[in-house]
Amino acid sequence: MSSSRFDSSKQLTTSSLVIGYALCSSLLAVINKLAITYFNYPGLLTALQYLTCTVAVWLLGKSGLINHDPFTWDTAKKFLPAAIVFYLAIFTNTNLLRHANVDTFIVFRSLTPLLVAIADTVFRSQPLPSRLTFLSLFVILAGAVGYVATDSSFTLTAYSWALAYLVTITTEMVYIKHMVSSIKLNIWGLVLYNNLLSLMIAPIFWFLTGEYTEVFAALGENRGNLFEPYAFSAVAASCVFGFLISYFGFAARNAISATAFTVTGVVNKFLTVVINVLIWDKHATPVGLVCLLFTICGGVGYQQSVKLDKPIEKVSEKDSEKGEEDEELTPLNTGKVASIV
Repeated sequence: MSSSRFDSSKQLTTSSLVIGYALCSSLLAVINKLAITYFNYPGLLTALQYLTCTVAVWLLGKSGLINHDPFTWDTAKKFLPAAIVFYLAIFTNTNLLRHANVDTFIVFRSLTPLLVAIADTVFRSQPLPSRLTFLSLFVILAGAVGYVATDSSFTLTAYSWALAYLVTITTEMVYIKHMVSSIKLNIWGLVLYNNLLSLMIAPIFWFLTGEYTEVFAALGENRGNLFEPYAFSAVAASCVFGFLISYFGFAARNAISATAFTVTGVVNKFLTVVINVLIWDKHATPVGLVCLLFTICGGVGYQQSVKLDKPIEKVSEKDSEKGEEDEELTPLNTGKVASIV
């Protein structure tokens, strides 16, 4: 009886986290594309997002609404490599959206489950995926190849950023999962450290890319896009959703495997595609959209194959009581994820 309640409660919590992450992830790609279209300063845009998250966590902590781990330099040193990888992933993501449409971003984001599945097995000693699971991941790859082959908007700059994003996001998915499992921080502590350290890193890239000259020139000519209604609204929305996905992203990573987390981010792109097609003409051709949907269907097939191959295991009352203390840091198995996503 107690074991059943424990399982139900844990599944409900995990479901809520995954759904929250899926909704935020679905909307954020389009919102960020809007923001970078009207506010063409990717370094400053991401810095504003990090600043919003950091200030929000600090204020919520001061008001007693949340509890986060205090900031210490010893912990910051341990977390810094993860923050650098995270910053590079967001940096390449924003520049990809700057030079390409949302569909191109989704396709390359869709390739990450295949690479993360391999990285999970090689570097994190996770079980090798079954043949059916690999077939689903291969479908994702085939759809992505078809999209690239039919992309009339192909540019070397856009696809260079796309490849850089693919490498950094794959590294980030696996490494952050390891960091979440090994550093004794609660979810809000992870949000605080990740965003505060990223905010500290931001000025370095701001100067390396020379973006600061564009910003100062715009301010000098009194045409700062941030204060135009469309730009301000888009930037504000991206900061709010950046804060939300920062929390749900870490919480979901903590609850599910790196590959399942990545696939969740692919499957929820169905909604992103629909929104992107409806609001403007910055999307792929009909053939490209078919290939894009093909990659997403591969993600759905992956979920079903995992569900069939790895059924939910019962958690005994003894094991549940023993695991309560470490519940925050213990990822659920992939079978559980497949059954609730």
